[in-house]
Order: sequence, then C-alpha cells, then structure tokens
Amino acid sequence: MATGKLQFFWSPLALLTLALALGQTIDQSLPFETVQNCTKKQYFDISRMICTPCGANQQTSRDGTSCLCLPGYKLISNTGGPSIKCKKCPAIYSVVTQDGWSCIRCPPGANIDNQGKCQCPTGYILVERQINGAPLTEARCEPCNTSNPIFSTPDPSAKQYVIIINILFLHINNANLYLKYKFNMFYYKYYGLKINGYVMTVKEYIGSKWPTVDVTEKVVDCIRCHETFIKTTKSCDCQSNILTGGLCFFAYPKTLTISVVTNIIYAKVDVKDPMHNFDEEKSSYPQCSGQYFAINVTKTDYLNLKVSSAWFASHLKASAIACWRFANLTACQALGNMCVMTMNSMNFAGQPNDACGLYRTIFKKTINLGITHSISSWRKTLPWLYYDSHIDGLPSRTLRREPFPTVFHFKSFQRMKLQFVIAKYDARGYFLNWEKVTGGTLQLCPDTMTKLNAAYIFGITYQQQCTLSVSKLLAKYGDIQFYDVYMLYKGKNGEDQLHPIAVRNLNLQLNGKFVNQDNTINNWYLTRRIFLVDTLTGREMNLNNQPKVIRVASDIKIRVTLEPNSLQGKILPPTLIVSYTNIRIQNPDQQSILVSFSVEYEMDLSTAYQNAEIALGFLCGLSAIYSMLKTASWKRRIGSQMTDISTILKFLLFYAGDLANAFFVVTFGTGFYWLTFFKGQRIVSVLLPTPSQEMFFTLCVVSAFALKLLQLLHKLGTQLTVDIFFIDWERPKGKIVKSIVGGGDIKTSPAPVSIWRTYFVANEWNKIQTIRKINPIFQIIVVLFFLEVVGFANLTSRTPYSNLKRTAESDVVPSSRILRFSVASSIWLMVGIIQVVFCTSIYERFVEDRISQFIDVCSISNISVMIFSHRCFGYYIHGRSVHGHADTNMEEMNLNLKREAENLCGQRGLIPNTETETFQVCITNKIREQYDKIRKPIHWSSESDRLLNPSDGSFERRIKAYNTTNKFLGSFIDHAIRDMDYIVQDKLLLERLFGMELHEPIDKSIFYNDENLTFTDVLYYGNESTLLIFDTLFFCIVDIAAENFILAAFLTYIQQKVIQFIRLAVGRKNLAAKTLVDERFLL
Repeated sequence: MATGKLQFFWSPLALLTLALALGQTIDQSLPFETVQNCTKKQYFDISRMICTPCGANQQTSRDGTSCLCLPGYKLISNTGGPSIKCKKCPAIYSVVTQDGWSCIRCPPGANIDNQGKCQCPTGYILVERQINGAPLTEARCEPCNTSNPIFSTPDPSAKQYVIIINILFLHINNANLYLKYKFNMFYYKYYGLKINGYVMTVKEYIGSKWPTVDVTEKVVDCIRCHETFIKTTKSCDCQSNILTGGLCFFAYPKTLTISVVTNIIYAKVDVKDPMHNFDEEKSSYPQCSGQYFAINVTKTDYLNLKVSSAWFASHLKASAIACWRFANLTACQALGNMCVMTMNSMNFAGQPNDACGLYRTIFKKTINLGITHSISSWRKTLPWLYYDSHIDGLPSRTLRREPFPTVFHFKSFQRMKLQFVIAKYDARGYFLNWEKVTGGTLQLCPDTMTKLNAAYIFGITYQQQCTLSVSKLLAKYGDIQFYDVYMLYKGKNGEDQLHPIAVRNLNLQLNGKFVNQDNTINNWYLTRRIFLVDTLTGREMNLNNQPKVIRVASDIKIRVTLEPNSLQGKILPPTLIVSYTNIRIQNPDQQSILVSFSVEYEMDLSTAYQNAEIALGFLCGLSAIYSMLKTASWKRRIGSQMTDISTILKFLLFYAGDLANAFFVVTFGTGFYWLTFFKGQRIVSVLLPTPSQEMFFTLCVVSAFALKLLQLLHKLGTQLTVDIFFIDWERPKGKIVKSIVGGGDIKTSPAPVSIWRTYFVANEWNKIQTIRKINPIFQIIVVLFFLEVVGFANLTSRTPYSNLKRTAESDVVPSSRILRFSVASSIWLMVGIIQVVFCTSIYERFVEDRISQFIDVCSISNISVMIFSHRCFGYYIHGRSVHGHADTNMEEMNLNLKREAENLCGQRGLIPNTETETFQVCITNKIREQYDKIRKPIHWSSESDRLLNPSDGSFERRIKAYNTTNKFLGSFIDHAIRDMDYIVQDKLLLERLFGMELHEPIDKSIFYNDENLTFTDVLYYGNESTLLIFDTLFFCIVDIAAENFILAAFLTYIQQKVIQFIRLAVGRKNLAAKTLVDERFLL
C-alpha cells in the first residue's frame, strides 16, 4: 500500500513540500470567493475556486466561469482550458459573429449589443453564414413570415438562425442523407448532429406546414467544427487520429490513448462496516476483481454483475485526453467525477486505465502546473480528489490540524451553527454554484425544514433515518451531482474562509483492500468529493435507458472533534464519513433502501478514561481489603480457622458485592459529571462520548449489575438458610390428670402450654421477611412521573440545551446512554433515599414501625427469637415477658400492659433495669455443637403432611428435640448451664464501623448490645441499600437496552415481584422447617 502511494505523488516537488511540512503546520484554508465576487476582468476558476484574471482583450462570460473576448475581438484559440486567445477584428469587419470565431459587418438597420455582436430588429432573424458554413461578409436580417399559413416568429431561445435559399438537394459525405428545400425563408430550432466526422446543426421547422410539397421538416446546417479537430487535422475529419467523445486527438504520443476500462463489475463480499452496524443479510462491501472495480451490492444481487457503462464509454477517454493535453477545466472535473463514481478506488499494481488511474497519471504528468492554495495534492486545473499521506501528512495529522479560530458556545438564545457550504458540479464537469447545506442538501430523507436544519446546530448530535423507494430515487435523481464540502468560518481578520472537509469513504479500495474500514487512523485514505445518488454509471448502451444498478449514499456521518486539552471552545476540522450501497434495479416500485444521516461530536477521552480507571482501581483495591475483612469475620463467625475452597469462594462473593458498589459509584459519578458539565457549560469544554466511546461506560454498568445480582443472590441464599428458633418462656399452669389405658391407673402431668402464641409470632416474622423501607409501586410511579410527565427524560438527548419539553428537533436528536443512566439513576436514587428518610424519620416514628412492633409482639407473647445467620453468630430478640406469663385472658393482659406503661413492673431488657431487647450473639463452638446435637433428630423437610403423618416415631423425636432445644436455649439465656455462659457488652467503635467482631468467644459467649436492630440483616428490611442499588441498575440496564423508561419501569416492577415471591415462598418453607411450625399456619 505504501509503495502505491509513492507511485501516485512522489516527486521532487513532493519531497520539498514534505520537508517544509515537517517543520510547520500547513494551513489548508482558502478564501471564500464566489462568481459574484469576480470583477468583469476576472473569471471564477472552477478548479482552484478563486477569481482569476482574464487574459488580454478579454472579459468574464455571462456565467462567470470562463472568459470571452472583448467586443470587437474574435477567438483564435479555445480548448476549454483556463485561457483563451483573442484577436482584434479589422475596422471593416468590426463585429464578431455569434459563435465568436469570425468577424463580420452588421447589416443596415441592425444594432450592436454590449457583446459587440449584431442584433436584428424585432421580427427579424440574423443570418451570418451560408448553408455550407462559409461566413458572409455582411450579415443579413431576414424577416419571419407571419402570414397565413406560415405564422412564424423568432424564437428567443434559438442559438442561431439560418436562411435556406434555393437549395434543392444536398448530399453529405456517404451518409446517404438527402434533404430537399424550397426557395423561401423559414425559422428552425437548434438540435445538433454529427455524421461521419462532419459537425452540423439540425434545425426543426417551427412554423406550419410548408405551402409546397416534397419539403422535409428537418434540414441540416453546417457549423464550425470543434477546436480539437482543427488543431489535430486542420479539418473536420479526424482521419487516423483518436476520435472519442466527439473530440479529435493526436494518436501520438500514445499516453492516455490506450483502451480504457468502461466496464463495472459489481460483486458482493462480506465485510462489516465499522461505522454502521449493517445487517449482514442485507448488505456487503466492495471488492476488486482484476482490472475492474467492484462495489457492494445487496444479497439479492447476483455475483459479478457486469455493467458496460454508456457514460464511461462516451466520456472517459475524451475527458482524460482533453484534461491532460488542453488543461480543459470541465474535462478535468468530468474525469474526477468518474473517479468518484468508482469510489476513488485505485490499484497501483494494475494498468492505470480506469478513471482513477487516468487521474493519477495526469496528476503526475502535470507537476509543472503547480499547486493550489499551498495544498500539495491539489493540482492546478485538476479537481482535488485525494489527501496523500506523503504530501499532506498522515491522516491523523490531516484530521488534527490547527483548530478553527471560532470560539463555540452553548447559549439557548443564540445557537451557533456549523456553516457547511458545497461546491456543486454536474457529471460533465460544469460548476453549478456554491450552496449552503441547510435545507436537506446532503440529506436524502425528507422532513420539515426545522428538523433538517437541526443537523447543523452546533453541539446537537443528529440522527435521521428513513426508508426510500427506489422508484422515487430514480425519478428525483436522474442527474447526478457532485459535492466538494467546505466549512465556512471567520478568519483571524474577520474574512470569510473555507476549510476543505476530508471524506472517509468506507467503500474506497486501495490495492484491493478496504483501507478506510480499518480501525487504525493512519491506514485511512482520505478523499474530497462525494455524491448522493448515482443513476448514471449503471446505464448500458444508451444514456436514456433505465440504469441496471444505482449507487446510493446510504450512510453519511459528519464527525466534529473538540480540540484536545483545551477549554477555549474550539474544534478541529470535521470529517465526513460516507458509505455507499448498490441496488440492482429489478422492480423499482417494490424495492427500497434504508438511508441515514447523522452528525456526531467527539472529544479526546483519554484523560477521562484514565481518571475513571484510577478511581475504579482505587475503589477496587479498597473493596478487596474490605472483602478480606468480611471474609475474616465470616471465618470467625462460623468458628473455622482453616482456609479452604469455601473460604476463597466466600471471598469472591463478598468481593463481587463490594466491587459492584465500586463500579456503581464510578458509573454514577461519571454520568453525573457528564450530565452536569455538558448541560451546564457555556464555552464548550466538554462533549458527550460517542456511542462507540460509551462502550466502556456501558460495560461498567453491565458489570455493576451482574456483580450486584450475584451479591443479591448471595444475600438471599444466606437469608433463606438461617437457623431460627422461637424460645417459649411460658410455663404450665397446674397439672392435668391422665388415666393409663388398660391399667386403670391415674397419672398427673403438667398442663400443656398453648402453641398459638408461637404460631402468632411465627406469622409476624413471616410477614416482615419482605417488608422494605420504600414502597416499590410508589417508587416506580414517582420516577415515571418525573421522567415522562415533568420531562426529565428530555435531558437525556444529545443536545447541550436543557429543555424539559420536547422540541421540534427532538425526533432527530438521539439520546445518550450516559445521560439516560445519569438521569434515571439520579431520580431513582433520589426518590428512594427520600422514601427511606421519610420512612425512618417520620412514618416509623409517628405512624407504624413494623420491626419494633414485632419486638413488642415477642415481649407480649413471652416468646424470644434466636437467629443463627452463621454457625457461631446470630441475633437474639429477648421477648421474655416482664409479667411472667402471657397465656392469659384479655382483662389480665390489659392490666399487665397498663402496669408496664405506668412503670409498675420491671423493664423488658435482658439485663435487669435495661431496655435493650436485641443483641448480636457470638457463641462458642461448644454451645453450637450441643445445639446441633439436640436438633439432629429434626428432619429438615418442611412438608407438613410428613409431620402430621409420622412413621417410626420420627414425629415424637422431633417434638422431643423441639422441647429439648427450647429448654436448652432458655437455660442458656438464664445462665443456668455452668460451662455455657455468656457476657453482655457493647461493641467497640471499630467493630461497629466494619461490622465485625475483634474478640473471639472461647470460654464464654458474647452478647453485643444491638440498638440498631441489625437482626434485620436476615430480612429485606436490613438490605435496603443493596435492593435499592440493584433496582436502580436493573431499571437502567433495561433502559439502556430498550431506550424506553416505561418498559424499564414495568420490567423492574415484575422483577421486584418475582424476587419477592421467591424470597417469601422459600423463606416460609425454611421458617416452617427450622421452627417446626406447620406451614399451613403461616398466612
């Protein structure tokens, strides 16, 4: 590839230019000049895009793109190049003919117009030549016949006029064309015809039928041959020279006179576009095949579809030779257009006989003409088609030149715009005009003017997409137009300047390789000229035929880059990225194509990435340390000193949760940063990451969600396997008498204690398993209200202008994933935190506190709760009644409550004269072993039918184990077991901060006072932060995928209900299994 580039541009001038370029930055800007800026002595050079002085005795033409001879001067040379030659007419023939090549006298009565040409009176036509083309010495003004039945009048659109006088027959060469005339004067309309090298003008009779018979309606008039015939053969016969495209050239030297490639082969290949995610089943990319150029076609097209282009056959060779030998400006532009039609692709290894190869050859051979605007790859007389890395610098340098001096800002009352202008050319190389791109010039999709022009409001990321009918494209784009795109800006002195916009054509091939699809910027090959729809190249045989294939710019993207490491609001030169798709015409009314147009803004995010990685690395390190501490605490709580696989697994689970928090903090902080600074800035210093740049952020969000899900499952697994037991302090009241069956003896036994209190407490525990500090339904409704009703969702659009209401351009401005995450997570967290604060500070204090109520229920029911979340660690709720018993009637119950309210009895605390009823418990291994030994007979199945229908005495063993456990734990709490005692103390500050115990129970268990009710850690209630962050991430993940807040809210609600149902169902079974409470009594 590099060798090819050397072949294209390497030259002594290039070496000198490159040497100079290494020492300084080349400014590629040029002054903005139009045809209207040129004076009468200047013409607009369509190649150099500047006003250029005309030669001596010349003035500008009517369209301003060429020069004409002054009045009284005739042409002596005009090959279509940048200069012509004129000669003054003699005094006796002071007037110039209409074609400008001859001098003549005006007839009496005729006037001389401002061009120095004869002008007949009204109703007369001007006759300057005889029928054989010989000029008259004096022109004549002949009247048109207005009488019946002729009714003729001069046609103001006619290019010249003729009078046919007394010619009966005319034989032209060997064309066997015989025309019969009658002596009279008639007016004819200009056509144009060439027969066997003779150039003639065909005139169509305009008036009514001739009054005599045997007179044809079409006649032929001789005109001047093209200048190439005259220069080559001094005649109108090209003879043995090269006749192509209606032009005549010398056969020698043979450079550019060899056969040229006019066939196009359309082949399909499977190459994925890095700019746009095309469906591989619908599109593919170009491929070079031999000497022909091939371009992407849809999957419905046939492989190796060969098109013999009628346009290339007629104009390629003629344009190339005229461009090289005569520096014909329109021919050079036409040649450049044909190169653009073939996607600017080149193959340096092959023969340079295709359009781009011919352009490359002329570029090398016209080095003596010099360069334009100090741009080394812009040759005078030639269109600028390529940037070359050996001359203009590597693409990275081309795209990152000096920024525009304009300071861009975001002010809602004065929105700045990107002022793009285009130089328009038709297929024949004629310059049409300068045109601003507003109004949908570059956009194929129709839309309102407001939405179309929104693409060029600075800072607004724009995205437009639609499906177009092929039949409409054929009807609208019958004529192809080519665009050179520039950006208009004010120079340092306030003058209008143009900066050329580099084009990255994804379909361009260099030596058979799609270099512009490479992710490496310095491998790109940048170009200048584009088109939107090509319906011309694919026409075969005749240009009036329907094209066999059309090529459409299916994806156009303008990329604007902020100047790196600057806070001055300046941008680098934008880049235009284009991708073309070919459509084989089969049934135009049924065929369609998806096209898109977008404008995106980007900035160098290396510093932002580095800062995010530093923050993430720091937090991950802290998370690892914290997870190690939690793992060490877990090892102490399970009474194990060994490090095994389970320890490593537990560390990873802890680390996953802490790592999820780290990712969430970084992503939330990053999103909030972009939201605040992008929406709040005035002078531009920050731009949103592009969708491709957002991938890192999206991966962080996905990682946070995945890790948080793992943490949630871990916590649910812990909650659903806790050991829980209800200690009943109630003692029997009296004894009952039982008679022994068959023996007649009477036996007394303690009266049974009612189980209903235990069932009641178990039901209350079951109810609080999934209560939360927030109301999920209220949370979702309020979040949707702020997003969709208030309009915070509109803040997620890629526009720097904050607006809570939808605007006219909202439909074409996509949203940002980062902003969507930031807005959604901020509102979700804000509403959730407000609910938590309201719940803990107001609702639970003045309305209802479900957790405290459960503790009160335990105390009233004379039931204590022992919970083991770990083997040697758990929680204890002291529910022993201060009244001694709770199984009583209503009157005594109310009396007990009254005495307690009036402080006429002891306090509820475990320690006398204290009110602390909740504790964290660290027990010794000895107690745990005894506990497991007692409960060993209990089968862990919770199926109530097996409990009610026992076999082999298993039910009696479980009941016995239950009673023994109740007695054992009661004795342990009462300090009634000598070798199994405990102490009560407060946790140290460090222990409370890290949620761990520094003292390991060896001889005595330790009860830590727990005023924070941490036993809720085995409930939903104590894990609100985990649930809130998980819901936030779930909501954001769904929205990132679907970009729909309503769908995200609905799925979040479903997710909450599903997890809550699983937690409640499995938790109920675990409760029934561990407490031996029949599951059917758990409501």
